Amino acid sequence: MNEALLRSLIPEVLGILGRRGADFAAAEDAVQDALVEALRVWPADPPRDPKGWLVTVAWRKFLDTARADTARRRREDLAGEEPTPGPAPAVDDTLQLYFRCAHPSLTPPSAVALTLRAVGGLTTRQIAQAYLVPEATMAQRISRAKRTVAGVRLDQPGDVATVLRVLYLVFNEGYSGAVDLAAEAVRLTRQLAAAIDHPEVAGLLALMLLHHARQATRTAPDGSLVPLAEQDRGRWDTESIAEGVRILQAALARDRLGEFQAQAAIAALHADARTVEETDWVQIVEWYDELVRLTDSPVVRLNRAVAVGAADGPRAGLAALAALDDTLPRHTAVAAYLHERDGDLATAARLYAEAAHRAPNLAERDHLTRQAARLNTRRSR
Repeated sequence: MNEALLRSLIPEVLGILGRRGADFAAAEDAVQDALVEALRVWPADPPRDPKGWLVTVAWRKFLDTARADTARRRREDLAGEEPTPGPAPAVDDTLQLYFRCAHPSLTPPSAVALTLRAVGGLTTRQIAQAYLVPEATMAQRISRAKRTVAGVRLDQPGDVATVLRVLYLVFNEGYSGAVDLAAEAVRLTRQLAAAIDHPEVAGLLALMLLHHARQATRTAPDGSLVPLAEQDRGRWDTESIAEGVRILQAALARDRLGEFQAQAAIAALHADARTVEETDWVQIVEWYDELVRLTDSPVVRLNRAVAVGAADGPRAGLAALAALDDTLPRHTAVAAYLHERDGDLATAARLYAEAAHRAPNLAERDHLTRQAARLNTRRSR
């Protein structure tokens, strides 16, 4: 059974149920029930019209729930006669669903969870596994999110920037649990790019493709992190890189630069270098300057300090770093890296150890601890 096809139909099916009178929360529950039924039935008896089958089953699930809940009796008036099964109308509600799931009234974690379920078609259990939380906790989060957006009207243009932020959050979760959220984010962003012609949507898709092309080389067989400079570039996915560069070039040609396009340009320069020594750090610094202009983000300034250290020497990087708040996440790790490049191994080792204590996850903590141990070993020889 083609699960990718199954999940790609979800926005259209949700939209059809909404136009028939189902509110968002009830429609989403009914579609989830239909997906479970499809996973059970389709392997042995695949339908000729997958979307029509999903619409029919989801609508029946909705009617069953509406009739069983006395508090929702008014929905039966909307339901009327059950429609005759047949080809479903070809109306794409994908974009409206993205805007609803990324509504500003939702917290980022809730918006991500709702997007993964309503647009991505993942089950509550799959999302819980991806985020390493109990299924009941994730179910509550999704229920609260659905209640929040239940009455939201979508008669005004949606906020594309908010949608992109949610998709970027999904992508940055990467691999965890049984679901590859990075690949799922790429799929959803492709879907969004097909629904809306916007250079920043293209920029985000290009950025994801360029980063995801390196996914197989980011960790060693033992699960430890492999820094960009040490990755086996021969194992990078050249097809994804070529596609990402092609999409980025088309977006940049429209002369409406945004932060995701600028980030993608930096990723493309890294992907273009056959070795770390061939990296065009001067041009990367120029793109970081554009990002600072667009976002004025402390995190961007931190990454710029690393690039400055590579382009103009570690002391120039340390000077750029000195202007930033030293409580910024990863500030200490960047300082350790630049001090090591400057030859101050004692300070670098101490800072790597400090950064390890502040690391947000086990993999990063182990990596920084190993860096500190490596330098202490060199110093003791």
